[in-house]
Amino acid sequence: MSEQMEEKIKTYRTAPFDARFPNTNQTRNCFQNYLDFHRCTKALSAKDQDTAPCLWYQRVYKSLCPISWVQKWDEQLEAGSFPGKI
Repeated sequence: MSEQMEEKIKTYRTAPFDARFPNTNQTRNCFQNYLDFHRCTKALSAKDQDTAPCLWYQRVYKSLCPISWVQKWDEQLEAGSFPGKI
């Protein structure tokens, strides 16, 4: 991972503007970043690559999503009943 990317992740405070989700309701943004994080880690770990670049998505969804949603989704992933495609 580049030094510039590492610095971005270290100084990260809150989710930046995402043009895909221009409205104030950030529910879809939350869910999409949760999916992106898990897709990224799955893809990179399958190739035996460092999953550090995926931390960006994790930080975004953790800043946008209510903790109860994340806990529910994590439980669904473990149980194999998660509704999203990862």
